[in-house]
Amino acid sequence: MTETIVHLLRHGEVHNPGGVLYGRMPGFRLSETGRKQAVTVAEALTGHRIAYVVASPLERAQETAAPIADAHRLEVDTDDRLIEASNRFEGLRVAVGDGALRQVRHWPKLRNPFRPSWGEPYVEIAHRMLGAVYRARARAEGCEALCVSHQLPIWILRRFVEAHTLWHDPRRRQCSLASLTSLVFIGEELVEVVYSEPAGRTDPRMTGA
Repeated sequence: MTETIVHLLRHGEVHNPGGVLYGRMPGFRLSETGRKQAVTVAEALTGHRIAYVVASPLERAQETAAPIADAHRLEVDTDDRLIEASNRFEGLRVAVGDGALRQVRHWPKLRNPFRPSWGEPYVEIAHRMLGAVYRARARAEGCEALCVSHQLPIWILRRFVEAHTLWHDPRRRQCSLASLTSLVFIGEELVEVVYSEPAGRTDPRMTGA
């Protein structure tokens, strides 16, 4: 039985001067800080046996993956299952705790926070992310894989594999910018989840992150 590690890397900081919730919208790329964070992660993974790098199709994820792939002389693969969750607030200036969600016009979207009613169901996020992880595990068996994704999908997957409820307080997500949530497998069995912040901690409520 071989050990394989699948690292889930959240992308770096995004250039978002308008402070919108951009979701899956195209054109949102890394800021200068975000590019530095990606390089920091690449340096932190020096000496690791990275055998496969895959990313969400969104620009910010592809850009975050690039320096890690380059450092290990790999190409960046793309898996649509790693994409950000869909969200009916996409394109609006809303954030956790800013009061915008108290506006009456938003209430129909908030009728069921446990599903949630404003976007892709949590259980569907968990299932597609788990599929992407097991594909990456198979590609890197006996070594390490790196999957670049987004805060909510990574956090939902972690809650799913740790058998927590998928409904949660977004202010308490442990998934900083450019953080690593590492899944350790023995054979096909997940035996451990390890979290680290090579680029430092960021507030989970950050708009534009």
